[in-house]
Amino acid sequence: MKANTFKKSIKSRCSIRILLLITVIGVLLSNNLPAKTAREIDVSVDVAIERFYKQVIGAEKLVKASKGILVMPHVIKGAFFIGGEYGEGALRVDGETVDYYNTISGSIGIQIGGQSKDIILLFLTDEALEQFRASKGWEAGLDGNVAFITAGAGVREDTTTTKEPIVGFVIDAKGLIADFSFKGAKFTKLKKEK
Repeated sequence: MKANTFKKSIKSRCSIRILLLITVIGVLLSNNLPAKTAREIDVSVDVAIERFYKQVIGAEKLVKASKGILVMPHVIKGAFFIGGEYGEGALRVDGETVDYYNTISGSIGIQIGGQSKDIILLFLTDEALEQFRASKGWEAGLDGNVAFITAGAGVREDTTTTKEPIVGFVIDAKGLIADFSFKGAKFTKLKKEK
């Protein structure tokens, strides 16, 4: 009798976990579908850059000093022990979009929930930018080190605080997962018509 009750309890917990995972992923995707056109991505990137300028004091100066900026607005993550993350964005050089990218990553561990965030990578050297653009699938931490800077309201940043050639920010994070690392995030060039 106890064995049957135990088996039913395990099945019930697994069913609840699967239902919760489906619900979290469904909610995330229904509210923040990835952009489909180059125009939609560019508009989202413009809005994310404005948020960056408002949330990080000195961000405009930092962007002007950089060789390029990769902006991934509304990157979505859903997790139930196994997590997945996806977003689309643009690489800008001298204020102009030169390429479109997506980011995909996965993770395993104790994690439950969902999140939306903007990822901004600033390339401070020509060499770092060239390596990123030449890559067929650039992975943070493997193909290039990223100096991660936690950005919140009123955070101040300038180029003298890091010696890394790439500086990364996560801004406007909303959701239930407090995961702000870039480790394992893979960025791949997209073919988009302007």
